[in-house]
Order: sequence, then C-alpha cells, then structure tokens
Amino acid sequence: QLEFWETHKNNQFMNFLAQANEYLKTIAVDQINNTEEDEKSSIDDLLADVEAQDSTSIVSINPLLDLIVGYGFQGGPVLAQFASKDSEKVMGYLDTPEVRKLLPRNLRYTKFAWGKPEQNSEIIELYALKSNRDDIAPLSGGVVVDAMQSYDMSGSPAVSMQMNSQGARTWEAMTGKAFRETTNIAIVLDDIVYSAPGVSSGPISGGRSEITGNFSLNEAIDLANVLRAGKLPAAAEIIQSEIVGPSLGKEAIQSGIYSFIIALIFVLVWMVFYYGFAGIFADVALVLNILLIFGILAGLGAVLTLPGIAGVVLTIGISVDANVLIFERIREELKKGKGLRKSVADGFNNALSSILDANITTGLTALILFVFGTGPIKGFATTLLIGIATSLFTAIFITRLFIDSRNEKGRRVSMGTKLTQSLLSNINLSFLEKRKIAYVISSLILTTSLISLSFQGLNQGVDFVGGRSYTIRFDKIISPNAVQSTLINTLGSAEVKTFGNENQLKITTKYKVDVEGLAVDNEIQNILYNSLLSFLPDGYTYDQFVNGSNEKQVGIMSSIKVGPTIADDIKKNSFLAVIGSLIVVFLYILLRFRRWQFSLGAVAAVFHDVLIVLGVFSLTYKFMPFSMEINQAFIAAILTVIGYSLNDTVVVFDRIREFAGEHTKWKFNKTVNAALNSTLSRTLNTSLTTLIVLLAIFIFGGESIRGFMFALIVGVIVGTYSSVFIATPVMYDTHRGKIVTDEGNGL
Repeated sequence: QLEFWETHKNNQFMNFLAQANEYLKTIAVDQINNTEEDEKSSIDDLLADVEAQDSTSIVSINPLLDLIVGYGFQGGPVLAQFASKDSEKVMGYLDTPEVRKLLPRNLRYTKFAWGKPEQNSEIIELYALKSNRDDIAPLSGGVVVDAMQSYDMSGSPAVSMQMNSQGARTWEAMTGKAFRETTNIAIVLDDIVYSAPGVSSGPISGGRSEITGNFSLNEAIDLANVLRAGKLPAAAEIIQSEIVGPSLGKEAIQSGIYSFIIALIFVLVWMVFYYGFAGIFADVALVLNILLIFGILAGLGAVLTLPGIAGVVLTIGISVDANVLIFERIREELKKGKGLRKSVADGFNNALSSILDANITTGLTALILFVFGTGPIKGFATTLLIGIATSLFTAIFITRLFIDSRNEKGRRVSMGTKLTQSLLSNINLSFLEKRKIAYVISSLILTTSLISLSFQGLNQGVDFVGGRSYTIRFDKIISPNAVQSTLINTLGSAEVKTFGNENQLKITTKYKVDVEGLAVDNEIQNILYNSLLSFLPDGYTYDQFVNGSNEKQVGIMSSIKVGPTIADDIKKNSFLAVIGSLIVVFLYILLRFRRWQFSLGAVAAVFHDVLIVLGVFSLTYKFMPFSMEINQAFIAAILTVIGYSLNDTVVVFDRIREFAGEHTKWKFNKTVNAALNSTLSRTLNTSLTTLIVLLAIFIFGGESIRGFMFALIVGVIVGTYSSVFIATPVMYDTHRGKIVTDEGNGL
C-alpha cells in the first residue's frame, strides 16, 4: 500500500533518543540485578529476549545509542542509521509504551519507519513520520494516475508522477507546507520509506511532479514502479523467496554445465556407435537443436536455472528419440528390399505419426506444468516446450536434409555398424503371454508403495508445508544431531539434515512462518549465528556468516522462505497439474485412436508409474545420501515421467494401429505382439540414451537437482516397463478380441 507522509526533522528527536537510552539502561540494570519481581512490562520482555540472544547486549552501557552507526544530515528526515540485524531490536525499543511516553507532546503521534536498505548494504535508516491519532496518511497512493522514469534538466535520472484532481489538491497543500517548513515528504510502500524528497520550489500544483536526486537509472525505475504500485488494492508481501549466494550459485552453474557436456558427449558417441554415418547427421542436428534452444531462451531474456538446464538436457533425449524412430523405420524399409532413397522417404513418412503423437503428449504435460508451475518449474516447462518444437524441426527437416544431400551425391548412408546392424531385429517374444506375471509383479510393488505411503508418508519440503530453509556450510564435518540439539531451545522443532557434503547442512524451521518482514529474517539469522557460533571458525563474524561473496566457503549459502498460504497454493496447483495432465492426455489419445481402451491403457500405465515413483521416494528418503524432498521440482519430475511414459506408450499404440491396418487377417494378439517386438529396438535404445543423460546429470550435477534426477531415472525405468507390460496388456484385455484397423475402426 503506497502512502505519502510528512516527515519530522531529526534534530527534534535528539533529546528523546537520549532519554529513551537512559530509561532502557535503567531497566537493563534492574533486570541484571534481579531487584524487581513485579510484573514485567513489554520492554522487560524485549530486553529478556535480547539477553537470551546476545549476552553482551545486557551489559551494554547504552542499549539504544550504542546501536547507532551513523546520523543523517542536520535537519534532515533521517534520525539515525543502524545495522540491519538490529532493526527489530530498535523498533521494539521505540514502540514500547514506556518509551513512547517520553516523546514531547507535539511528537506523540510520531510513526517510526525504516528506509529501504541499499543494495549490498547492512545499514538501514530510521525515519520519523508525522502521523495522527488514527494513523492515516494525508495522501494515499490511489491518487497516482501514472509514474515513469525520466530525466531532469541536467540529464540525470529522475521520476515523473501524475496525480488525479483530488490528489493534486492535497499534494499542493502538502508540498507547500513542506516548502515553508523545509521538511520532506516520504514515499512509503508497505511501511518502508523508499524515498523522502524535499520541496525546492514552492507548492506543486496541477498534480504533475518531478522527483530528482542522486538516482541511478535502476533506482529511478524502481521508484517509478513503487509509485505505480499505489493503484494496488492491498499491500504487497513476500510470500515466497529464494536466495542463492554467489559462491553456491557458481558451483551450481559449474556442475550444471559439466553434467550437460558429459551427457551430450555420451549421446553423440552412442549415436555414431549405434547408427554409423546416420548417427553423425543426428549429432549435427542435435547440436543445432541445442543452439536453437539457447538462442530462443536468450531472445526471450529467460533466466536459466538448474531445472531449466534439466529441461534442456531432457530435450536431448526427445531429439534422440525422434531420430531413433526415423532410423529404425528406414532400417525396416531397407529390410523389405527397397532402395535407399525410397526407404528414406518411406521411413520418414511412417515415423512422422509416431513422432508427432509422442511429442504432442509430452508437450501437453509440459504445457500443464507451465500453467500451474511457478518460478524454476515454469522455467523447466519453458525449456521443455521450446525443446520439443526445435527437436521436431531438427529431426524431421535437418536430419533429412543431410541424408538427402548425401544420397543425391551418390554416397550411401549407413544406418548402423557391424555390431548394431542386426541387433534386436529378429526378436519374436510373446509379451502378452507374460502379462499375468507382470500384473502380479506390479501389484506387489504397488501394494508395497501404498503401504509405505500410508504409514511412512513422504518427506514434504518447504514448498508444501511452509517455513524457512537454510543451507549452511561449515569448515569441518558437523553432526546434524548436534546442531539440532543446539537449535531446539531457540527455533523449536528445527529439522537438520546433511545436504551434499558432510560439512554442509540444511536447516528447516517453521519459526515465525506467519510473520513477514526484514526484521524477522534478521532475527532468525541472528539466532542461527549465535546458536552455531561454537561450530564456526574462531573469530567468524555475523557479517561473514550472512553475507555472500564469490569466495565464501562457510556460512549461509542459500535460503528459501515459503509462507503457509503459498504452500497451500503450491499443493493445490501441483494436484491440478497432475490431474489436468492425465485428463488432457486421456482425451488426446481418445481423439487420435478413437477407442477408449487405448486411453485407459495409457492412463493405467501413468498411474502405475507415478505410484511406483512415489513409493520409491517414500521407502528410501530416510536413508538415501541426498535430499528426496517432495517439492515443486518433484512435481515437475512426476509430470515429466507422465510425459515420457505416454511418449513410449503412444509409439507402441501407433505401431499396433499400423499393423492392424496392414495385416487384417491376423489375430489381435499376434498383431499386438508383432508391434511390441518391432518397437523393442527403439524402446530400449531411447530408454538407454535417456538414462545415460539422466545418470550423467545425477552423478555430476549439483546436490539441489539430485532428487529431481533420481525421480526421473526411476520414472524412465518404470515407464519403459509399463509401456510394454501394463499399457498394452490393459488395452488388449479391455478390447475383448475386437479387431483394430485403420479404416474399419476409424483409427
């Protein structure tokens, strides 16, 4: 909520600050000596809290004045400057009824407010605003019609502001009074003073004003945004935040890039090994695909996070899958005795349907994730959607361009090597006969998963339960139990776990989760510092513990804060995302295959895969050496598993539909088995390639993404199994022997 307040001059408060300090000193001495047993006032409670947090402050000579680190210029609006970490303590002193009684009669309604902290500064300024009995600002931000960053006569950044007619009249009166009394007008958003300009040229009429000062361009833009926020109906509050220090951020970027390069090298080598010369063309298309993705992301101004990098790497698997489908179809056409050019043309045409269906189903889950996801998860969905589009382009057009170009020159393109040319090509397994065994195995695994979920549950992260989470690094191996015992008296039920290396812990707490503001953040950081001081290097200061730097190796490396409201929203949106993706995919498969049995088989496989992934997390989260929290990233993994499982299933269904049209006299079980056998090479090849990619990220990627990758690895393994042994058998058993053809049954 934006408000405009008149300010007091700082020289009016010098005596008050001295008197308040003397009063606080007296109370502190009385507490130490335990001479008074009467009911404690609110200031007593505050000083008692200070005693618990910092024993040195109790014996401080000047409880208030010793906290001052600087003053504003004489007669200005800034009373004094304090360290940010002391802001709650100072405001507690000043808002105590006993201290406020020391204010002169003409200052009794003074409203104390903090200024907006400067970037990378631990100093915060205290202002005194001219309030009233009702604590209502003389002018609210709702009168601001527009505000924009501009330039003054000297070419320096400034801010232009326009008010409506009602606001213009009040503004003229306020600026006139400020000019006569040489005071300032504070621009306050949600009780934070963003600027307090003076009035240099008399009353401002007409409602149009220009605010000048020693602004940088970014500061002027920020102030214009603050003024425009006056039209908001409610105050803004931070309901979710995530801070990553530069040192940890640098490590995360390095691990993300390394894992990406390693995964890419594995895939490039594998494609050449398996498909020979054609694999080289696929590699060129893959590299071009990656360049296109990064180019589009750069054009959009997108911020690439670790989940975003995971989305790009997952795109590698999608791109490879499209090329594998094409090359396998070309191989089949060559085995029929067709010439290379004809085989290439027919192979691309026959693979197109499977490629489109598979990518559309994956794209639908990514779209659902984009709609319901927030922050980094939306970034993951964005890169995945872009990757699907670019993969289709490079696989269908670029790869064919290279192959056709080589064919036109009379040079043969090999579709395999001596080791792989006939690999998995003559397999004739009866998958349907083994379906009952698969049903029993899956039933046992699902039952175990459900029992574990019922009794052991899942390790829900801050995203789902709300609270604050801090990643803290030490210079030696620290026992989580020792830290937890230390924190129990200050933060209550804090959860402490090893996070990555044994010298790094993740501390999660719900302490004052409902309270917003910088003061609470500083209070918790103070508690952490004082509680963990014995575990830190000798002489390690609070500033070193809290502040980030590129060389930082000890202290708070990152922090996450999620309010209870947003936690509920995240849970609701996650549920909607999963259910929404299932409904959308069910309808799409029904539309494409025009039989509910296909949709049922696909959705049954998806439920099977999701429950098993959840069950694995429930069974193993207590002893796995990495974090397995259920958070937004995990939901992204679940939706990706859904997309992958459907991708695999749709390819098999598409081949069943094709075989049913070609072999109308075959029994349905023969058609299904033949389709499964014919796609087995593609299924295993794509799964193996995707697993290589995921394992590379899992092993070489950052700690924060390891649980996410583990969920995907389990999902790919289970998804590959379910497309063959769950989705197809369920579809078969519910068909009741009906023959499926392209024409007769409208598929």
